[in-house]
Amino acid sequence: MVRRKNKMIKAGIIGGAGYTGGEMLRILIHHPNVEIAFVNSTSNGGNLISDVHTDLIGDGDLRFTSGLLQDIDVLFLCVGHGDAKKFLAANPINPNIKIIDLSQDFRLSANAILQNRNFTYGLPELNREAIKTAKNIANPGCFATCIQLGLLPLAAKGLLKNEVHINSTTGSTGAGQGFATTSHFSWRNNNLSVYKAFEHQHLNEIGESLAQLDPNFNQELNFVPQRGDFTRGILAAMYTESDLTLEEAQTLYEDYYNAHPFTHVSKKDIDLKQVVNTNKALVHLEKHGNKLFIVSIIDNLLKGASGQAVQNMNLMFGLEERQGLNLKATAF
Repeated sequence: MVRRKNKMIKAGIIGGAGYTGGEMLRILIHHPNVEIAFVNSTSNGGNLISDVHTDLIGDGDLRFTSGLLQDIDVLFLCVGHGDAKKFLAANPINPNIKIIDLSQDFRLSANAILQNRNFTYGLPELNREAIKTAKNIANPGCFATCIQLGLLPLAAKGLLKNEVHINSTTGSTGAGQGFATTSHFSWRNNNLSVYKAFEHQHLNEIGESLAQLDPNFNQELNFVPQRGDFTRGILAAMYTESDLTLEEAQTLYEDYYNAHPFTHVSKKDIDLKQVVNTNKALVHLEKHGNKLFIVSIIDNLLKGASGQAVQNMNLMFGLEERQGLNLKATAF
């Protein structure tokens, strides 16, 4: 793969054969400040990366390795939930190496420390300044990212005073590459289903983030997740009672996200094709009686996973936040 010169960030990837690993590669091979030192896959050691991620044919001859190199600056853990903690326990990592974990293992404050490594919750729209000085990042969940971006401005002003109702639909890539009945094409196609209603694991990290902005937040988050019959993207539709006028809410959200380059407030209706294949998030607001209606959309594999991880890396290494992430949506 083509490498760039001069003070490159040397990156390693653990779990490079899955969806998030593939998206990480797709971003990093074109990142002007990154050199990919190795890509680990226990099931594909020695195989050409382009034989697994066929969208990378023509982008070089890098091969998967089954080993771990320590001569790197940053390590991305693109592994399943529970596997990141196991990997770090079994493989001592040079303390000078920054770690960005895409699993859920370190997202909650109670689980954020392992072997003297303290993980910072990596949602830039919440913790940008802390991310800049962090040694280790717990990348947020995809549902959690989408929903939080719809609620953070209200929490920051102490305006989440009533319960929130959330209905959110995700694409099939959110389930990972592992085979399951609910990710099989013939089941998923032309189908729609609810799962983990009111008890999805991302609720805990959403609650912690809202309480970080508003220590008095104690409202119910009524979250109903759905499996959509499309490949990628998340749409979250939320509402809560609010005394704000639409104009006041619009100004509140625009002010909150003014300094954040990937999150935009749209006065027009939004749809997933505007964000799929990008690191963007779009938020749309409406007022219906005393209810504030909020729609938030992201690509679950980019802003909800690998793109956000690279955004965090950029902040950690003092790069411009959008470096390597100026991606255009495929709107047709």
